[in-house]
Amino acid sequence: MSVRAVVFAYHDVGVRCLKALLRKSIDVQLVVTHADDPQETRWFASVAATAADHGIECIAPAAPNDAAIEARLAALRPDFIFSFYYRQLLAPRLSRYARHGAFNMHGSLLPRYRGRAPVNWAILRGETETGVTLHDMVERADAGDIIDQMTVPILIEDDAREVYAKITVAAEMVLERSLPFLIAGTAPRRPQDLAAGHYVGRRRPEDGRIDWHKSARDIHNLVRAIAPPFPGAFAAVNGVRWWIHRTRLVGGADDRAPHLQLYSADGRCLARCGDGKVLQLLAGATNDGPLVLAELAARLTDCPIVLS
Repeated sequence: MSVRAVVFAYHDVGVRCLKALLRKSIDVQLVVTHADDPQETRWFASVAATAADHGIECIAPAAPNDAAIEARLAALRPDFIFSFYYRQLLAPRLSRYARHGAFNMHGSLLPRYRGRAPVNWAILRGETETGVTLHDMVERADAGDIIDQMTVPILIEDDAREVYAKITVAAEMVLERSLPFLIAGTAPRRPQDLAAGHYVGRRRPEDGRIDWHKSARDIHNLVRAIAPPFPGAFAAVNGVRWWIHRTRLVGGADDRAPHLQLYSADGRCLARCGDGKVLQLLAGATNDGPLVLAELAARLTDCPIVLS
């Protein structure tokens, strides 16, 4: 008898995990995804398109916990419910329609970074590693027993998109190696020590404002945590909004420039931050288009800019 599943999924992780189920000959009866937000730049693969490629029914309800979804689950009675980067918390009552359990793939090493945007938060806080966790779905978000985890590194110049690519591969690997144990009912379970972790919340575009008084490393972490295709870090420079897309930490402190100054040295555009250490600007833009760094460096040679 085939193993049946209903999948709630979105994003690259959703696509890769859905494909992992299909490779294992899981009978995916229904895929529930999100309608793409026209205000959001969609840089990731489409779960809906993947479902269509495989002839699987796919729906995108506004409210996944409504009576219609519950009725579908009651009629289908799948063996498993899976959530792969689905953006809404599923009501606990839905799990009872899965004969062998409901499981979520989360983009952090639980119990750390429970909640929203875990990759972006991990980079913002200067973590050197993160990962994925397959866990039981329970009433509290990202709090169920851990089935399996995999760690990936965060390198000092990795941005969020690069880290998402790493965790996407890790998620696929974790699911593929865990499925035989889930199906056999022998998957190990490890309760989370919730006190050892924390919740993080949704980030908003306005949270990307740069405070030049902070350390160079903190600013660098902000820039790479929300670099495009995310909304981006920004600052007012001489009264004009600049989006800073990419930076690099440059050695130690530089006494050639005062704190909080944008200046040029060796043909580079440099910002001396609140801790006296320096960031090199590698990419950015204004409303008029990309910053031409060679031209900017030439102007800054004679006219450094005070940062506030």
